[in-house]
Amino acid sequence: MPTKDQIIKTLKDRFGSAVIGSESPKPERLFVDIKSGKVRDISNELVAMGGRYLVSVGYDSIADNGALGMIHTFAFDRDSLYIGIRTSVPADNPVMDSITPDIPNAGWSEREYADLLGMKFTGHPKPKRLILADDWPEGIYPLRKEVPWNLMPPAAEDVAYQLDECPEGCSIIPVGPYHPTLHEPAHFAVYVDGETIKGSDYRGFMTHRGIEKLCQTQLTYNEVPFVAERICGICGSVHATSYAQAVESAADITISRRAEYIRTIMLEIERIHSHLLWLGLAGHLIGFDTVFMQSWRIREPIMWLGERMTGNRKTYGMIVIGGVRRDITPEIKDDILNVIQKVEEELLVVQKAIVGDTAIHRRTKGVGYVSTQDVVKWSLVGPVARARGVDIDVRRDHPYAAYDEMKFDVPVFNSNDVWATVLVRILEVFEAIKIIRQCLDKMPNDGPVLTELAAPIEPMRHGIAAVEAPRGEVVHYVITGKENSPERWRVRAPTYPNLQGVPLMLLNNQLADVPIIIGSIDPCFSCTDRMEVVDIRTGGVKVLAQDELETLSRQIK
Repeated sequence: MPTKDQIIKTLKDRFGSAVIGSESPKPERLFVDIKSGKVRDISNELVAMGGRYLVSVGYDSIADNGALGMIHTFAFDRDSLYIGIRTSVPADNPVMDSITPDIPNAGWSEREYADLLGMKFTGHPKPKRLILADDWPEGIYPLRKEVPWNLMPPAAEDVAYQLDECPEGCSIIPVGPYHPTLHEPAHFAVYVDGETIKGSDYRGFMTHRGIEKLCQTQLTYNEVPFVAERICGICGSVHATSYAQAVESAADITISRRAEYIRTIMLEIERIHSHLLWLGLAGHLIGFDTVFMQSWRIREPIMWLGERMTGNRKTYGMIVIGGVRRDITPEIKDDILNVIQKVEEELLVVQKAIVGDTAIHRRTKGVGYVSTQDVVKWSLVGPVARARGVDIDVRRDHPYAAYDEMKFDVPVFNSNDVWATVLVRILEVFEAIKIIRQCLDKMPNDGPVLTELAAPIEPMRHGIAAVEAPRGEVVHYVITGKENSPERWRVRAPTYPNLQGVPLMLLNNQLADVPIIIGSIDPCFSCTDRMEVVDIRTGGVKVLAQDELETLSRQIK
């Protein structure tokens, strides 16, 4: 893999004046400023040098320089290096080349900023609306600073999402937006020839909560973690840690080693909880409820442990900028060891039963196949990637918290299907238990769990951090601001890239396998944010707006 200096030299040699400058605030971070006209070529060059696309970050800098900014981020995994290429376009003509034709997983990021910032990407293969509701009026771009965080514009009329063209001879089977096998709203249009899937289209973001905008305008740095940990119903410590590390990276804050160990323990407890939850749901999706009940029975003591450690049944409220809010006492340490010992013993029994069950084999082997080459091309992450021969794991490749001192294996399989995903997740539970034991054994006995900031955070500093969530890599990007809050905060959960790979997983499979294929990525969409009121006397239905719902709730005694 090339070094930072070699990367900069190559870019300057190849693209000359298009490379404006660079900065490397930390050994494992590099930011390169470029002219927008070469954004596609430079992105391709980074991929050719071994870079893996992560996510793009769009932002409004109109007040400062009349421009809209764009940052494409890449990971050089074997060198523990993150790179951001930064560019901008005039706000009155915000056009740049799309990188999606060569890096397909960038497709959603570019569509997102077409919706939210009004940017235009020349050559994008699917320039359809992504984030905004179908009835959102044209010309209002929510991430621009001129738009209030709580704006509720009038709906446009006579608009609807247009599905991709159905292949000739196929029928359209809708899965969602509300469906028995989907626990959150999302719409998959599945194109079938008989029972065989020949294509699909996806429409999501139906309950987009605007968290990034809210936290950039209404909350301070130290308040954001308590929103970040609620981005996902499972990955609370994951998102709070990734956000905190992004701010700490940008502001050059060093936390205590004991706090880093506690963060590691919380992240691995969360991994055990998540993998057992997923294993049960996977069993349920293929009609094997014994797996569901046993996995959730084994998982329950982990939930009780989380409550004793954090005050929450879920692992909330622990991670803040500068460290953690609570220490691990000797009594809690013993409790953790006892619980994970019991989980390990009971999961071994379930593992043996699953590995030897031919019914599970029939429902998962060969199902959801994606080639290793396509996984790399589409930048898929987590168990989805590791089940398909791609050996990536942020804990090992870009060590954070206390992972640099941990010894653990990264399970990787080459059957490239749902069965391999099952194996990866089961084995990762045992690896998580191994990591927790090492943390409790090696953790320093002294040191503060929370480091106070010595001075205000300097504005316009860039920070990027990733955490290996149970579903895969979570990425947070922060640009520091002037008013004790982020200027820009960008979140990329692992479902964001992996959902873009679902059409590949569905292709040429049977319609009956749709639930387990979608479920195999463990999709996390968003909780519903509106409700209907049905008058049981008349049968009338009314959709309540937010202010109406709040008024109604205050009237109820």
